[in-house]
Amino acid sequence: MNLRLHIIICSTRPGRVGPSVARWFHEFAVQHGKFEAALVDLEEFNLPVYDEPEHPVRQHYQHEHTKKWAASVNAADAYVFVTPEYNFGAPPSLLNALNYVYKEWNYKPAALVSYGGVSGGMRAALVEKLTLTTLKMMPMMEAVAIQNVSAHLDDVENFVPNDHHMSSGTSLLNELHKWAVALKTMRQ
Repeated sequence: MNLRLHIIICSTRPGRVGPSVARWFHEFAVQHGKFEAALVDLEEFNLPVYDEPEHPVRQHYQHEHTKKWAASVNAADAYVFVTPEYNFGAPPSLLNALNYVYKEWNYKPAALVSYGGVSGGMRAALVEKLTLTTLKMMPMMEAVAIQNVSAHLDDVENFVPNDHHMSSGTSLLNELHKWAVALKTMRQ
């Protein structure tokens, strides 16, 4: 059985580019073949600003939105966060979602597909990696950084990757798979 990979669309704002980038990467991961890949959209969970009365390490979730999110996070063996850069940092929707649960993230690898302007979202990716490590996740060095993302959208807003995006994506998935196999033993 293949390991389960969740490709998470991190932006929830109207008019976002994330779904286009994530659809491309999801199809890319399916073709890669080493993961059972699923597309997960934070917008569909409609998580309010963190509202659980108990610390997430206890896993005594009171709200249905938290229970649904915890089940989704728990179902994956690895993650790819498709993330924009907001003011040199992570989108608040991602940080909020990361903070909702704790043990469900532990001992799993994570990678970043970032997008933005000239930086390609790399400043946000660096900040996000710090948070991932505090959740006992292993962030990958390999990444896909999409500079000037709007220049890579076709007439119907589909993301059109270039050779660099695809070679970076292959390296990311190969490394993510190695770590997913190794870390699964720590969770058993």
